[in-house]
Formats: sequence, C-alpha cells, structure tokens
Amino acid sequence: MPKYVAFLRAINLGANRKFPKADIVTATEAAGGTDVLTHINTGNVCLTSTLRSRAKVEAALEEAYEAQAGFVVPTIVFTPAELVAIADDARELTAARPDLERHYVYLLKDEPDAARVAEVEARSDEVNAVVVRGRAAHILLGPGYAAGGVDPYKVEKSLAVVATNRNFNVVTTLADKWCS
Repeated sequence: MPKYVAFLRAINLGANRKFPKADIVTATEAAGGTDVLTHINTGNVCLTSTLRSRAKVEAALEEAYEAQAGFVVPTIVFTPAELVAIADDARELTAARPDLERHYVYLLKDEPDAARVAEVEARSDEVNAVVVRGRAAHILLGPGYAAGGVDPYKVEKSLAVVATNRNFNVVTTLADKWCS
C-alpha cells in the first residue's frame, strides 16, 4: 500500500480548533489509513492507504477530520519522495545562507501559478528571500528580520493556494524519520 505524509492546517492554534493527536489517529484510521504515526501536536501524520491518488487521500482525510473534529481541517498530502525532495531543497537553501536566522516551509496543496510565483519571489532582498519549488515555498529570513516584502503571511496569501507552514527542523526531521 502507498505511504503518505499529511499536514493539517490551522489546528491546535486556539481554543476553538483543538484536535488532539489521539483524535487525529482515530479519524485517519476511519478514513482507511493504517500504520498511522503522528509527530508533535501540530498536525503531522504518516499513513498508508489503499487509495492511490493524493487528491483522494486528501478528500478522505478531510471528510474524516471534519467528522471527528467538528470543523473543516484542510489537509495537504505528499508522497515520501515528494517530502524528501522538499527537505533536500530546504537543506540546500539553508546551507547556502550561513546568516539565516529562520527558515519556514509553506507546504502547498497545489502548485501556484507561475506569475504569482514570480511576483512573490521578486519580493526577495539581500536579507530575506522567498524561493518556490513545486508545492513548497521556502521563506528564508536573515539577521534583523523585520516584516517587509517577505512577510510570511503575505507570501502565503499572495500564492493563492491552501497552505500550511512548518519550520525547517520539522520538515527535515519528518523526511528523515518517515521517508528513509
């Protein structure tokens, strides 16, 4: 059976969107997922499924998560190979920037429009940068970061696709832990 890594958006951020790991596991299993693993309480899930397409896995998980949690939980799914590629890109981008203070990775449900990518990447300056590769947008924040053209939340909105973010450590840890 194919293996997938799912990232849940906007859970456990406030009093009204609580979705404990045990409930995530229960809902993932209700959607047909097996061998379910979670990592920290921010909505990172590894599963195997009989479903063979990312879109079908996302739809099944979103339906089960909404039934379990009582609210919509946008879910972004990657194959292990896709997550490894994103982690490899993250490592490459971080290694090229020894002055980097923070590296966030926005995981995207769909690949953004090329014109939007060009506009967002053009916001980069000598300290902060945005690099979009496929379904991942890397936000690279250098010393003295102050919200400007590379404001992570504005970048996400500008790409106009459903996204969730994780830091460099979470992305690379999950790729190493679940995809090797």
